[in-house]
Amino acid sequence: MPHHTPPGGVREDTAPGESTGHGPADGQWSIGAVVETLREEFPEVTASTVRFLEAEGLVEPVRSATGGRFRAEDVTRLRHVLRMQRDHCLPLAAIRRHLEAAGEDGTPPAGVPGPVRRTEEPEAPPPAPVVRMGRGQLLRAVGAQESELAEWEEYGLLGAAEDGSYGPTEITVARLVVELGRHGLEARHLRALKAGADRQRDLVERLVAPVRQHPDARTRELADSTARDLADLSARLYQAFVGASPGTLGD
Repeated sequence: MPHHTPPGGVREDTAPGESTGHGPADGQWSIGAVVETLREEFPEVTASTVRFLEAEGLVEPVRSATGGRFRAEDVTRLRHVLRMQRDHCLPLAAIRRHLEAAGEDGTPPAGVPGPVRRTEEPEAPPPAPVVRMGRGQLLRAVGAQESELAEWEEYGLLGAAEDGSYGPTEITVARLVVELGRHGLEARHLRALKAGADRQRDLVERLVAPVRQHPDARTRELADSTARDLADLSARLYQAFVGASPGTLGD
């Protein structure tokens, strides 16, 4: 039976609190629409985030005749993945196992427990979603030692805020540094990568600076989306450069 869409554009089968946001009437979402609606809860999500989760097999969209690839179920599934990363600090392998035991959109069926917390985390769930972490929390979440975090900070890979806490970006960086460390890459090896990212970010900011200073308010609002698009394109270009290197796994 086709889904009924009442006035206002929210489908009756939408889960409580799960607005379909900016989804099109035909039920097929472009990656831009997916990113826009996910940012209502996850402000740092980019198109690269969605593509990465797709590449990891955590969501499997199918392109439609109208050009959209994502269904409302895919968006719900992405929300579950991002929440498990944010609220439970689960690695992708654990999230994948959880989703395999869940329904099509990632919602656990009756009798299936929620995601298993990592052994190094406290047994009791936090009273609220973990948006920022203290030093000890970060070390436990990523499985690192104090000496390793000190080295990362010494080489400028990440840093704490004035109150000593770490935000979502620093947490993500720490996880990736740990993963790269398992392949033999140390903080000193990653310093050049961080410096290159800083230069690219500065370049993007210089490019959008005139837009931020435009007298028209609507034009100024485009600055952030333009900066995100440029950052996304830069990340994709970096991936292409790595893939074009001699002897890469992409060949």
